[in-house]
Amino acid sequence: MSTSGDSPSIFSLIVAREIPATIIAETDTVIAFEDIAPKAPVHVLVVPKTEKYRNVVELAAGDPALLAEVVALASHIADERAGGEFRLVFNTGEAAGQTVFHVHAHVLAGDLGEGSLAAG
Repeated sequence: MSTSGDSPSIFSLIVAREIPATIIAETDTVIAFEDIAPKAPVHVLVVPKTEKYRNVVELAAGDPALLAEVVALASHIADERAGGEFRLVFNTGEAAGQTVFHVHAHVLAGDLGEGSLAAG
C-alpha cells in the first residue's frame, strides 16, 4: 500500500517489472533487490510481493508465515554475501525512518559504521 492508498507502491512497481531494479533473489511471494542508496557494503531490500501490509507489525499479525519467508530469504542473502553475519532492519512509521509504506526488510552487512541505520 502506498502512502496515498490509491496507487501502487514503488515496490509493487518493481515486482511488476515496471521499474527496474537489480533483483538478486525471488520466490513466489517475496522479492529481494539491491537498495538504490546503500547504507552498507551489502544493502538489500527483501519485500513481500503483496501490498497488503504496510509494516512488519501488520505482517507479523496478518501472515507470520510470510514474515518467516522474508527472514529466511534475508538469511540466505546474508549467507551468500556476508558469511551469514548481518543486520535485519524493519522501519515502522515515518518517525522511525519508513518512507515506503509497503513492508520491507533491509539486509545490511559489511562495515556497519555508526551512521548506517537504514532509511526506507
